[in-house]
Amino acid sequence: MRTDLGLAGAVVLVTGGVRGVGRGISRVFAAHGARVVACARREPETLPDGVVFRSCDVRDADRVAELAQWTAGEFGRLDVVVNNAGGSPFSPAAEGSPRFHEKVVGLNLLAPLLVAQQANALMQGQDGGGSIVMISSVSGTRASPGTAAYGAAKAGLDNLTASLAVEWAPKVRVNALDVGMVRTEQAELHYGSTAGVEAVGKTVPLGRLAEPEEVGQCAAFLASGLASYVSGATLRVHGGGEVPAFLSAADVHREGS
Repeated sequence: MRTDLGLAGAVVLVTGGVRGVGRGISRVFAAHGARVVACARREPETLPDGVVFRSCDVRDADRVAELAQWTAGEFGRLDVVVNNAGGSPFSPAAEGSPRFHEKVVGLNLLAPLLVAQQANALMQGQDGGGSIVMISSVSGTRASPGTAAYGAAKAGLDNLTASLAVEWAPKVRVNALDVGMVRTEQAELHYGSTAGVEAVGKTVPLGRLAEPEEVGQCAAFLASGLASYVSGATLRVHGGGEVPAFLSAADVHREGS
């Protein structure tokens, strides 16, 4: 049985909410009865039931303002924002151009701030305020070789979460999810063949990659009344993290040693 999170009728905006992790988040909120607006730069071929699409480049302040005003005008309020849009291609830090690094930081740190500012402006005037959930990454808490600017931006997003939670309380709660590896339609681009994806999953203590809906359930919890006294928190959604590399090299506990 699905736990009632009290989200029925809530108006929820999910950035990057049409594919991958974002699509899973949109699907979960819609399943809980929320009215979901999913934005991205390009419209997908299909959408989950209960989800409407709006085109928006979240790096563009004017477009973000238009999106927030459209949502409030269409539904009368904005209760939840899930800042999911983000990502980065693999690129060694020494080879990335200044423009490349600027774009990565812009998408993963500055864009969530733009969206959060617009959401806060609406939520502060609403009875009940609102909730903002940042989709961050474990890359912000450990070394992120090949995606250094992305990892740095996600570390900044975790700090931004804590700061906004203080500035915008008590009307608006702000929390984050530090997400680990997730099985999406693009998993093979990151981890190789199906066998490679399975092998990577086995490095996680829980033995597999997350499903997008599992991230969505965590976001829904933080947005719900069940987390009414949770703000400024960062929840790690990583299946236990990574087994320390030294354990596979050390022989002190091996049989016969």
